[in-house]
Amino acid sequence: MATATSDIRIVIIEDDETIRDAYTYLINEAAGYSVANAYSSAEHALKGLKQDDPHIVLLDVELPGINGLEAIPKIRAQVEDVYIIMLTVYDHQQTVFDALSKGAAGYLTKSTSPAKIIEALGEVMEGGGPMSANIARMVVHSFQRSQQSPLTRRETEILEQIADGKTRSRIASEMFIDLETVKSHLKNIYAKLDVHSRADAIKTAKQNKYI
Repeated sequence: MATATSDIRIVIIEDDETIRDAYTYLINEAAGYSVANAYSSAEHALKGLKQDDPHIVLLDVELPGINGLEAIPKIRAQVEDVYIIMLTVYDHQQTVFDALSKGAAGYLTKSTSPAKIIEALGEVMEGGGPMSANIARMVVHSFQRSQQSPLTRRETEILEQIADGKTRSRIASEMFIDLETVKSHLKNIYAKLDVHSRADAIKTAKQNKYI
């Protein structure tokens, strides 16, 4: 087990105890890394981060209370030079871009293999931006879309979720927004694309490379 004082110190913020324990074991068994602390919420973590003085924080997006996105600037205010790698089940485009714009250095889905997680720790310490393959593809795809799209980034993401067959209720739940907000976005999408149905909105958006 890695315990040397020269180890790269990691703090884990993850509300699922099983996942938290698994990451702790994985990292402590990897040469050159050690877990300085593991917390179940951002609120608890923010009380101890200065003392932990981590090099890297593994931060769950879907936390109770202060969520991962809200926690990013608070963590950076506590530990100025820390690298933050987001962990999530959902790879929604808007969440990814929000996290990166707030200062996250990497973004991994929780299905990422143990070997890739350890690899990501090394990559971020060398100045890289580790991402799960599907998230990297999403980022690249976002730059390849038509720059003439009338849709906002949020509208684009919602329409992509609709195109994937998700219901409005599921989209609202996964994106942490109200159902009425989803309906409002859809209304705006239909108006901007001059269509009157879900099928026509998807067809028009794909033909024009908006999604």
